[in-house]
Amino acid sequence: QVQVAESGGGLVQAGGSLRLSCAASGSSISINDIGWYRQPPGKQRDLVATITRSGRTNYADSVKGRFTISRDNGKNLVYLQMNSLNSEDTAVYYCNVKWGTSWDAWGQGTQVTVSA
Repeated sequence: QVQVAESGGGLVQAGGSLRLSCAASGSSISINDIGWYRQPPGKQRDLVATITRSGRTNYADSVKGRFTISRDNGKNLVYLQMNSLNSEDTAVYYCNVKWGTSWDAWGQGTQVTVSA
């Protein structure tokens, strides 16, 4: 099994930046795909960005050009660099880690609040 923990959230002014981290631990099994999701207040949880084991990335249209997802396979870490933040980015951000053949694990979430 894999345990997932996000960190790096906080309060930031519009136009600022934050870097979120996601750490996976508890298993020696190689991590496959990793995704960042977010859930704004009163809204559904939506996909923000994904990264495959090989490093292929995909982004939601709302964050393209502003957010960058990256990973360190050796350390089982994934990052979400968030630039040019605006109020629409306010949400709880979750990391989802896929491993093995069909397992996945979620972190507890980290709050990102952007003041306009």
